Amino acid sequence: MTSLRLFFVGGLMSYRALFHWLTPWVLIPSFLIAPLFQILLFVYIGRAAGLESDRFYVIGNAIQYASIPCLFAMGNAIAGERWQQTLGPVLATPARRLPLFLGRTLPVIGNGMLVAAFALGVGTLMLGIRLPASSLGPLAITIVVSTASCTGLGLVNAAIGLRVREVAVLSNILFGLLLLFCGVNVPLDELPGWMSTVAQGLPMTHGIEAARRLADGETLGGVAGLLGAEAVVGGAFAIVGYALLRFMEWESRRLATLERA
Repeated sequence: MTSLRLFFVGGLMSYRALFHWLTPWVLIPSFLIAPLFQILLFVYIGRAAGLESDRFYVIGNAIQYASIPCLFAMGNAIAGERWQQTLGPVLATPARRLPLFLGRTLPVIGNGMLVAAFALGVGTLMLGIRLPASSLGPLAITIVVSTASCTGLGLVNAAIGLRVREVAVLSNILFGLLLLFCGVNVPLDELPGWMSTVAQGLPMTHGIEAARRLADGETLGGVAGLLGAEAVVGGAFAIVGYALLRFMEWESRRLATLERA
């Protein structure tokens, strides 16, 4: 029971403390307005260049933009403890580390799902794109899997954030890499071979491809392999991130310092 409380309540409290919420309205520009502008930017670039369809860009950018909370919020939910002078008490507590750290991923996943769903829904309405009604449920599942997968990368980002001076810089770099490598605005088969190969090991790549196939009329069973690959990639990053966090904790005890940046 204590572990469950730590997982759910502790994760929620750390997330609220991260943003110092006075009102949730302060999150609207970053999480709801910005993705719409990114969608419109690439849609109109695509139209001007005569490349892919509007739906291609809307789906790719809507899902990829969920990486903003997955990277920034996840990174700061843990690395931010250093700046708030609470990292010492967190690591000194005898609480089990698995629910302590992984509990912070749950609000982040929910945040990412909201961003992706809002951007996809509003983006399709703005541009007059119609999606098959049968695809809506599978698309929701795809958003959940993709967001959870990217949060695994966010956990790695958080662990590295305990050793770098500013985690936001690293988060911006990772966001840009996902935008370039994951087939968001350029089909994977048109990227250089090495980039498309690297993309197979990044979150969002398989989820975006699955979402596009669903929008084209594919069934959930037809994209199960892609969703499975997305889950495996995210799980691998989550394991690496958790291991890095435990290593950083061990290092802090060995060196008697919580930060070296």
